[in-house]
Amino acid sequence: SMCDGVTQGRAGMELSLFSRDVIALSAGVALSHDTFDAALFLGICDKIVPGLVMAAATFGHLPALFVPSGPMTSGLPNDEKSKVRQAWAEGKAGRADLMAAEMASYHGPGTCTFYGTANTNQMLMEIMGLHLPGASFVTPGTPLRQALTEAAVERAAAMTALGNDYRPVGHILDERTFVNGIVGLMATGGSTNLVLHLPSMARAAGVILDLDDFADLSAAVPLMAKVYPNGLADVNHFHAAGGMGFLIGQLLDAGLLHPDVLTVAGDGLALYRREPGLQDGRLVWREGTGDSLNDRILRPASDPFQTTGGLKELKGNLGRGVIKISAVAPDRHVIEAPVRVFDTQQAVKEAFRKGEFTSDTVVVVRFQGPRANGMPELHSLTPTLAVLQDRGLRVALVTDGRMSGASGKVPAAIHVTPEAAAGGALAYLKDGDLVRLDADAGTLEALVPDLLARTPATPDLSANDSGMGRELFATFRAHVGPADQGAALVV
Repeated sequence: SMCDGVTQGRAGMELSLFSRDVIALSAGVALSHDTFDAALFLGICDKIVPGLVMAAATFGHLPALFVPSGPMTSGLPNDEKSKVRQAWAEGKAGRADLMAAEMASYHGPGTCTFYGTANTNQMLMEIMGLHLPGASFVTPGTPLRQALTEAAVERAAAMTALGNDYRPVGHILDERTFVNGIVGLMATGGSTNLVLHLPSMARAAGVILDLDDFADLSAAVPLMAKVYPNGLADVNHFHAAGGMGFLIGQLLDAGLLHPDVLTVAGDGLALYRREPGLQDGRLVWREGTGDSLNDRILRPASDPFQTTGGLKELKGNLGRGVIKISAVAPDRHVIEAPVRVFDTQQAVKEAFRKGEFTSDTVVVVRFQGPRANGMPELHSLTPTLAVLQDRGLRVALVTDGRMSGASGKVPAAIHVTPEAAAGGALAYLKDGDLVRLDADAGTLEALVPDLLARTPATPDLSANDSGMGRELFATFRAHVGPADQGAALVV
């Protein structure tokens, strides 16, 4: 697996999404030995959990239990880290300043503490009943973390066909469980990457998820959490405020979760209202708090931060995509401006360094889809675009690529499908075309007559074929499915 944070903006990021399928294949090879009574999956970060769930679902006759490590303890506040990154992008901070901030932010074992894809994965595994209750956000190196890990091993052994509580993962991963996962995603303002991963995980379990499912559930589920980049708190603060037990309890009471699912802990999601603790050195579960312990971070379903979820589907003549709005100010939900069209993220940064962005702009970065180059995250553009927005410009990003699970305050229409390399409308755009991104109405439109009557751009993509292991993934690029179906391998 890889650390997406290390590969941001580099060629290796073009292998990132495909690493999910490699992990699924690798786990499948291991399980194919057919010598196991149950499987423990040590999945935490961005592509690891989805890949492991795909493998677990494929071997649905085996009990499967996911074992988290928890987040690292809180370091440099995420908003301070972000300020240093923006100063670096503007040339106002040196490499030593940047490295000092990064080392203070990522300083110990465990997941990064912002609410990106890794911690969204942990939320999902708990709300989908694949973790033990309350296991997601207990920090590493503590007696409670050790006790939870030992309990996971004992529970996996208890769920095998050799005992009295045979609980294969194929019985857990049904339609209700995946709906519960999407509800959690919306209620917490989680990572946009899960709009790719959940359909792929579901397909492995025989369940079809569509972008319309995400849109419908987002319209019905309130946003209850504010965790960076949607707020200043990190996941440790979220956990201290009541965490998953409070969140799940509130959603159950509001009738927004299926309560009658199977889980690794037993029958019914109500078991996940509980939180773990140590009593005389023994692991026990107690009823979790019924009240938020910090309503600036976590609110009840009856008094949410907003009445709808953190993600929104976009449709229009440019295709179909998604936007994360939980961190975007309401006055930025609608952006209408001329476009600047780029075929690489490096070209965007070069234009920024030359001072070419002086007015409201929709930045289009195309040929970044799974077929073109593996659909890399474009998170390294975040500081650049944030600087432009802070200068008073109205800016947005439109791309057939991805943004990080930590994407924040700049409106970004991502995963646009069909991608430019597969004949999508982004290939027909030219500098100066007027584009309207309306997150409130859920539309993404080029205000251009007869857009598809133009000759599409056909850039030279041969540079995507070699270097940093890209040669090994030619078959993946040739056979990958579209982003709105999870960008999974078509076999």
